[in-house]
Amino acid sequence: MRVRAKKKYGQHFLQGAWADKLVAAIEPHGDERFVEIGPGPGALTVRLAPRVAHLTAIEVDHEMVQALEAKRPVNVHLIHADFLDVDLSTISDGQPFRVAGNLPYNVASPILFRLLTAYRATGLPLDATLMVQREVADRITAAPGTGEYGVLSIAVQVHCDVRRVLALPPGAFRPAPKVHSAVVHFRFRPPAVAIADERAFEAMVRSMFTQRRKTLLNALGSYSASRGVEARDALASAAIDPRRRPETLQITELARLADYFASA
Repeated sequence: MRVRAKKKYGQHFLQGAWADKLVAAIEPHGDERFVEIGPGPGALTVRLAPRVAHLTAIEVDHEMVQALEAKRPVNVHLIHADFLDVDLSTISDGQPFRVAGNLPYNVASPILFRLLTAYRATGLPLDATLMVQREVADRITAAPGTGEYGVLSIAVQVHCDVRRVLALPPGAFRPAPKVHSAVVHFRFRPPAVAIADERAFEAMVRSMFTQRRKTLLNALGSYSASRGVEARDALASAAIDPRRRPETLQITELARLADYFASA
């Protein structure tokens, strides 16, 4: 069955030689369970499945599901659904699993946040090897003090060790996208620093980075007011210079600041 990429799903199909490189980067083992996000016509699926114990592939496009069903390896469970709507603990039978996938560029960030939520709730995802747009990879791996450092960088790095493992040109896909891609490996882990209230931490970070070009004293104004606290007092308690800007803060500093708000 010949299938065509659909623009509404942001589909760009990985070519065979690059799928081989992706499997090598994943380093699968025979006793492991995997979840694949957006298998499409199955370039990664048919290469990964023979090397693992079980693979659950989640695909939103009905036509792709039909095409993959015709060549589905016996240890692959194929689910027709939007990944963002799937209960990961249920599909994995409560067992730890690894994640792989070629993510549509337009939903990469929501998928990452979905995985982070699943890890915080269950601890079941062990790691993820995901293909994303190069600019998204830049944001995920960005260090404090850089222009790419922001909400996504912080949210991911609180719970993951991240590293870029592969760079892909547009020609690695059909049809070729207009951008370059990168494969990023995420190893899930508990926060490297203690955070008293993770929801409050995330709310504070999002609020601050909507005004990332302002000084911290000003960028914190809205969130501080919502908590009935003076921004200057919060920064002084966390030993942070109010003249700095949000993008300069290390995660340890953000955690100190959030903990002040949580205790105020």
